[in-house]
Amino acid sequence: MIYHNKVFRFAMGFIMFLLIMACILPFVLLLASSFTSESSLALNGYSFWPKEFSTAAYDYIWGIKENVLRAYLMSFIITGVGTFISIIMTMLFAYPLSRPDLPGRRALSFFIFFTMLFNGGFVPTYLIYSQVFHITDTIWALIVPYLLMNAFFVIMVRTYITSNVPNEVIEASTIDGAGQFTTLIRVVVPMSKPIIGTVALMTAIAYWNNWTNGVYFIQTRRDLYGIQNYLNSVITNVSFLQSQSTPGLDIRDLPSISIRMALAVIALIPILCAYPFFQKSFAKGITVGSVKG
Repeated sequence: MIYHNKVFRFAMGFIMFLLIMACILPFVLLLASSFTSESSLALNGYSFWPKEFSTAAYDYIWGIKENVLRAYLMSFIITGVGTFISIIMTMLFAYPLSRPDLPGRRALSFFIFFTMLFNGGFVPTYLIYSQVFHITDTIWALIVPYLLMNAFFVIMVRTYITSNVPNEVIEASTIDGAGQFTTLIRVVVPMSKPIIGTVALMTAIAYWNNWTNGVYFIQTRRDLYGIQNYLNSVITNVSFLQSQSTPGLDIRDLPSISIRMALAVIALIPILCAYPFFQKSFAKGITVGSVKG
């Protein structure tokens, strides 16, 4: 067998090592740059080890820690609420589509697939959310638009249920007197934990990294800013101060490049902490439909 060939195993191991390094080295460079002085970054560029160690970027962030913590809290609320509602809506849409006896199943499947190819465009979407639903300057503006329902995730969950939840099990629950909602909660959901974990992780990452909704729909309520929007505003303020000549302020001491790296590190921490808990479900769920047992 080719898998027992030493040359093949060495080559595969070397390729995997290169792929791992390609994933790890950007994080190392990011962390090192956040602890490098602004002058060193401007003069020498980026390096994997700080040539001139400095905590100026983190000192600047520590000075505004109350605002950073509030933005962190808002991001946790937005991500948690948005992911929870999104999973519920995805399951309620995907489960009926997985049932072969659903009337109009093909039409509904086409409808969900059509939205992956075409949309109304940015301006009509913005007008509907702002003038019809009136979600501007509310927390729902950070939860509903673009993120609450994903057609690709619906198709993934539907395919998983069709391939991995035996129809006989669902029929048995029906014979025992369970309704469709009870079957979904008691039978389908427990058997679909891998794909639910996968979709939850991908949805949470999308919510956590999203900053466009805040730019589009938040006009005056800056207190609703999540961590991404707040950090973007910090970078904008620093860049503005560096472009001005302010008496009594040495603008050269204000970090610009290094603060971007430090803010990126801060924004990454929750995702890095959460991923190990979803890793098993993510690895299993992402291969949906590849093997049928």
